[in-house]
Amino acid sequence: MQHPLQLTNSLSRKKEQFIPINPPFVGLYVCGPTVYGEAHLGHARPYVTFDVLYRYLQHAGYKVRYVRNITDVGHLENDADEGEDKIAKKARLEQLEPMEVVELYTQSFHESMRRLNTLPPGIEPRASGHIIEQIEMIKSIINNGHAYESNGSVYFDVINYARENDYGKLSGRVIEELIAGAGNERRELEGQQEKRNPADFALWKKASPEHIMRWPSPWGVGFPGWHIECSAMSKKYLGETFDIHGGGMDLLFPHHESEIAQSKGSCGHAPVRYWVHNNMITINGQKMGKSLGNFITLNQLFNGGHAMLEQAYSPMTIRFFILQAHYRSTLDFSNEGLQAAEKGLARLNAAIALLTRLKSSPDSTVSVGEIREGCYAALNDDLNTAIVISQLFEAVRVINSVHAGTERMSQADIDHLSQTMELFARQVLGLMPEIADAGGEDVDGLMNLIIALRADAKVRKDYALSDKIRDGLTTMGYTLKDEKDGTTWSKA
Repeated sequence: MQHPLQLTNSLSRKKEQFIPINPPFVGLYVCGPTVYGEAHLGHARPYVTFDVLYRYLQHAGYKVRYVRNITDVGHLENDADEGEDKIAKKARLEQLEPMEVVELYTQSFHESMRRLNTLPPGIEPRASGHIIEQIEMIKSIINNGHAYESNGSVYFDVINYARENDYGKLSGRVIEELIAGAGNERRELEGQQEKRNPADFALWKKASPEHIMRWPSPWGVGFPGWHIECSAMSKKYLGETFDIHGGGMDLLFPHHESEIAQSKGSCGHAPVRYWVHNNMITINGQKMGKSLGNFITLNQLFNGGHAMLEQAYSPMTIRFFILQAHYRSTLDFSNEGLQAAEKGLARLNAAIALLTRLKSSPDSTVSVGEIREGCYAALNDDLNTAIVISQLFEAVRVINSVHAGTERMSQADIDHLSQTMELFARQVLGLMPEIADAGGEDVDGLMNLIIALRADAKVRKDYALSDKIRDGLTTMGYTLKDEKDGTTWSKA
């Protein structure tokens, strides 16, 4: 990399140079899904964002251990300490075993991530498979005086912890306001009277007789709290202190704030050097989420099966749509935005296909080295994929100008630009040509080749052949649209 990588650290609220604890090794933990339903567009953003970070760190020569968990127990409704387990509730409604629900939606999640071309993590631990680790961490927190047992449940003692630690630093919450706010909640909630302070949060919950997912513990039969699982699993696979913890901004509080408190309460020091958070995808300015009922699943996006969708959108269109915005900015869903992303991606792929067919000249009238430098600079500046894409479209402009004969490139420059597009568009951003599920046919690559052949025919003034290609594709259900920056295609 030409310049040091800078990442915005949510803990300091500023960009910081990324310096690994133990180079060339990097530990990366990203909060995974709670698998009680289909993954939606909001879920796609963190996993695409941190996939790019994972890819870029590997390109930079780091050996990355990427851990992304599966939450299959302990996540109660409304992210609270009371109520029904989200997975158990789904199992009850669908008359399934909880682990049937987990397996069904884990497999669906994996398939959606595969179609979005996200690389699988090196380790994908499940919360239910790490109960012993969670119990042991809870024991150490109790032994250090930061937690207490109450009627078979264990709660983190926020007041006790805050006497010597800065609780609320990550999220910007003030401890007095948290306590006051929690105290205004309805105290008659079941279990609320068990807490010494309403701001305390559950590390272990006593299981009621009807609770299906339950394990023995030193405090009785129960199940772990939501927050403790990530603290225990990240420690097991990345150590007491690791480099990067990623996730959505909606997890800043209480989940990640609680992770810091649990880890410091257990071992006495902070667990993470760099906290990195992506912003939300919104619909009409409101966060997209299952609890709000305003979400569109990824499968619905892929097949067009939702009332808010005007058409189906390919997985690579979704990926391109997400990467067009900086990960820390909000991204509002719209059909117009997705359709613009579809056209932009088609232009990019068409130019990459055309690049291999350009005729070289002894001398160049363009400078292509600045494009690669611009891509590196953008990624090193807090993973700014939006600027990377703008640099790639400068390459698209150059390619189309050379093809039209208004600019010239030497073979060395063509080769350099080909390597740049392969590295940043394909390898780092992960924007691969679409592969049709049926038959494995590379439809996108084939269409781009046809477009390039038609463009050659137009350059030779063979308009009859150009029209014949266009009309033949129309008969087959494919539409070509000639624009000033190139030709795009779509399927009816």
